[in-house]
Amino acid sequence: MAARTFEKWIDALHSHGKYTFLRAEASGGSGLSAEAVKKALQRLARRGRVVKVKDYFFVIVPLEYASAGAPPVPWFIHDLMAAMKLPYYVGLLSAAGLHGASHQQPQEFQVVTDRSVRHLAVGRTRIRFFASKYAGKATVEDVKTPTGSMRVSTPETTTVDLVRFAKAAGNLDNVATVIAELLPSLDPRKLLRAVRLLDDLPNAQRLGYILDHTGAEKLSGPIHAWVKRQSPRAVLLRTGRLVPDAPEDRRWHVLVNQPLEVEA
Repeated sequence: MAARTFEKWIDALHSHGKYTFLRAEASGGSGLSAEAVKKALQRLARRGRVVKVKDYFFVIVPLEYASAGAPPVPWFIHDLMAAMKLPYYVGLLSAAGLHGASHQQPQEFQVVTDRSVRHLAVGRTRIRFFASKYAGKATVEDVKTPTGSMRVSTPETTTVDLVRFAKAAGNLDNVATVIAELLPSLDPRKLLRAVRLLDDLPNAQRLGYILDHTGAEKLSGPIHAWVKRQSPRAVLLRTGRLVPDAPEDRRWHVLVNQPLEVEA
């Protein structure tokens, strides 16, 4: 009887368009004891009716997503981060895809927060977290989802982050290709603001070089003026790849240890 009562509580949440709940809410809402709730959750998880994301956070799995093991991450990411009590935004390739860049879509859902968080597997999807102390200050926008909304980095924040976390996008060639797709969405002043927030001179130099390489001199101009005032030193275009006699781009003081290859 307890299992049936608890499933009715789950069905009621689902019928009202709510797909997430906390363990504490389950105990209070269903009227069952903590032990009864624990056992009911275990049974429902085995049946694929719910999926445990954290010990205290669960997601209801609609029938149409049963084979995937969970609904799409945008359906529950905002609730998850609220439950974790962490600032966040959907970033990097996941954000780039939402802004129209279709190249190299990730096999994981990429989220930026302000500390190191272990990656999560939810159904067949992997949520990967990236730590940035600026996560709570970066410029983001609210994007509607079927269950509410989620915070997504703006095209400018996304562009800066892609250079900073280049390995998450595969390599710098992929980063340059994605940035080339984002160019129509970028505003020079907003891009400079995103660069200055991080105050990361080496990656600002790399971004400027990429923008020039993709023919976006109008976007790179304000960044170049800021970089020049910082008296930059020469940096490698690709970190960790020392190449003797690598040519230097004098405008950005970037040592081109391997030329960029941007896919059309």
